[in-house]
Amino acid sequence: MTSDAPLYRNHVMLLSEIFFIKDNQAELLLCAHKYDFDIIFFNEVQDFVVAVENDHGNSLCVIDLDALHNMQADMHERRKTLMLSELLQRLPGEHTYVYLQSVRQGGRFLLQQRLVDSNCLAYAEKPIANDVLVDRLFTLFVQKNRGDLVRLMHLGEPIGLDEAALLQRRVEVIHHSDAQTLHLRVKELQPDIVLITEAEYERTEAIVRVLKKNLEADPVREITLLQRQPDAALTRRALASGFDEILLMTDTDVLAGQLVNRANKIRVNKDLIGKDRATGLLNKIGLQKKAQELIRQAAREGCPLAFGVVDIDKFKTVNDTWGHYFGDIVIKRLSLTLAPHMGERDLLSRFGGEEFVVVFWDCTLEQGWRRLDAMRQSFAAIPFEVKAGDVRHFSFSGGMAAYPEYKSENELFLRADAMLYVAKEGGRNQICVKPSASALK
Repeated sequence: MTSDAPLYRNHVMLLSEIFFIKDNQAELLLCAHKYDFDIIFFNEVQDFVVAVENDHGNSLCVIDLDALHNMQADMHERRKTLMLSELLQRLPGEHTYVYLQSVRQGGRFLLQQRLVDSNCLAYAEKPIANDVLVDRLFTLFVQKNRGDLVRLMHLGEPIGLDEAALLQRRVEVIHHSDAQTLHLRVKELQPDIVLITEAEYERTEAIVRVLKKNLEADPVREITLLQRQPDAALTRRALASGFDEILLMTDTDVLAGQLVNRANKIRVNKDLIGKDRATGLLNKIGLQKKAQELIRQAAREGCPLAFGVVDIDKFKTVNDTWGHYFGDIVIKRLSLTLAPHMGERDLLSRFGGEEFVVVFWDCTLEQGWRRLDAMRQSFAAIPFEVKAGDVRHFSFSGGMAAYPEYKSENELFLRADAMLYVAKEGGRNQICVKPSASALK
């Protein structure tokens, strides 16, 4: 496949031994490519260090500690064994590192302490299956990329949190003063964390049960009680009522740190539930939740939405002719083609298989058609080298619907999907917005 754009957005730089690379390279690459990242292999420390120094992207740096025993400390030295202390001194300090180690090494606490004190992002014990290693590395990419805004709703008197500093950490604080309308506000804004002071809880003990029993309650949402002082009886009662966490308000800086840590875990959980592993885009579950939130925002702000469903043309033929692995590459390349066209408040989802969904914020049906058609043309222009000297081009078809003409996420999807069917029946490689011939086509 040839193109000016890189196929993989993320990279792993792996320092290991020649025999490990030889025995594992093909399988590791196959697994990694399915997760939309590439692996660059190194068996010389100097080359690895230079690559890390020159990396300004989103690479993960992985070091196999066993490799140190067979690597030279310097190109001009004859000594083969490289000490860990020497390696740590040479590694660029602005990066973090993932270490692979043997069970024997993993049992040495002082070694683990040395690693975590030296920019260790994570470590893992060998033997570890290649597919498991790749899955764990993908999870680290998700954690490094987490940046979605976490919304925190606070019920009760202000407690002195530095809300500007929290917002810089991508945690937004929203205040609410009435316990009996909290469930309505939560339904409207869908916060990720709900903080309730002990005074509000004691006034309205049913508050958590009301929030939890809503059929549409977010399973990732955490409801936290804020206590002024430790109170075992109150804590037991609160946990029995359904609170997920009990935090003390004695130190606002400590509380802020705890909330940031909770927000980071929530981001990871939401990514694992709501994002597609192969492309990193929203999956069906993630799209439905985000689209419903966007429709509520559009209703409040009086903005139109354009909702599009696209499907790669003759994708079964692609898989049958060149294999599912090549089909996965086509899917990932489509995701990379669509993503640069999306605005900050737009949504992009791999809805399933070769089907994608786009939602354009503050966009009419005609404007949405023009944007999606530009994406169609961009994808159709990409050359895919299916084998040496054999270059092919692929296409997708799409259908569109608009809010507020169609009110719900389900209605928008059904209408756009029907228009996708019209596009397929009409010859493919086009975007349709009406059942009959459209002036926009």
